Amino acid sequence: MTRPRFNRILLKLSGEALMGDGSFGIDPETTSRMAEEIKHAKEAGHDLCIVVGGGNIFRGLAGAAKGFDRASADYMGMLATVMNALAMQNALEKIGVDTRVQSAIPMASISEPYIRRRAVRHMEKGRVVIFAAGTGNPYFTTDTAAALRAAEMGCDALFKGTSVDGIYDADPKKKPDAQRYEHLGFNRVLADDLKVMDASAVALCRDNNIPIVVFNIREQGNLARVLRGEGTATIVQNEE
Repeated sequence: MTRPRFNRILLKLSGEALMGDGSFGIDPETTSRMAEEIKHAKEAGHDLCIVVGGGNIFRGLAGAAKGFDRASADYMGMLATVMNALAMQNALEKIGVDTRVQSAIPMASISEPYIRRRAVRHMEKGRVVIFAAGTGNPYFTTDTAAALRAAEMGCDALFKGTSVDGIYDADPKKKPDAQRYEHLGFNRVLADDLKVMDASAVALCRDNNIPIVVFNIREQGNLARVLRGEGTATIVQNEE
């Protein structure tokens, strides 16, 4: 099966991806490198929007497990994503990439509110739109926010940048002989509970026919290669 070319994509970045080799927070060198990856994709003619997680600063589920009220913990996690979004905006604009941050929780002093039609217009004008604060609602992950925004923006695919080059039948960091999948169907991912994204995000992509592309964001130049159909990745899509 040939890999399709995607013109408009949503890039999902986990908060952990922004830590670099650290154990907490935001690594400026890492955000700068990721900004270069995004710039190269833009220069190749792709429209991009981004959803960032917040796990490098605060994760709602972990906070709830330690005694925080779940809704309050989730809101704290949403605020962490805003910090990450501003860090990515700073890194992108330093290298000349015009960006806008839109937050699902209004923060007029530092970002635009999330307005779908305005976000679409920004993308049509060549800007990178960074979506912060998840869906703006507790109990929903940033994976689900990514699937939702991908559908709203009319994206051809959702690219999930991780620390491995696709989906494996076992953890490749623990089992060196683990086999990587080239293609998977959405129903297989849900039935086998493969840890790609949470089930609601996968189902939303399935129902809206938005392929999920899982690739290694830490490998230099990999985003552009995968967009050209040359890099190593796993594509999850509806089976014909």
